[in-house]
Amino acid sequence: MTAQVSVLYFAKSVELTGLKEEDIAAVPTPISGLDLWRLLLQRHPRLSLLQGQVVLAVRQQYVAIGNQVVTLRDGDEVAVVPPLSGG
Repeated sequence: MTAQVSVLYFAKSVELTGLKEEDIAAVPTPISGLDLWRLLLQRHPRLSLLQGQVVLAVRQQYVAIGNQVVTLRDGDEVAVVPPLSGG
């Protein structure tokens, strides 16, 4: 099965992709956090600069970039949340 999702980019990920949001069709589901990250890296290789720092959120729930599996539904929002710079 696949799902169409909206990917929202925040902070540094906006600079690296040049996008604040994009729709991606035919994302395999269920999918692991790691495979979801790899899919985004294929589309935007510069995101690799955030490797090990970024977290993903699906339906406003954090998803570890690892073996955690998430089931995506059409219309789901996937957020790419890089570390926020503190002051």
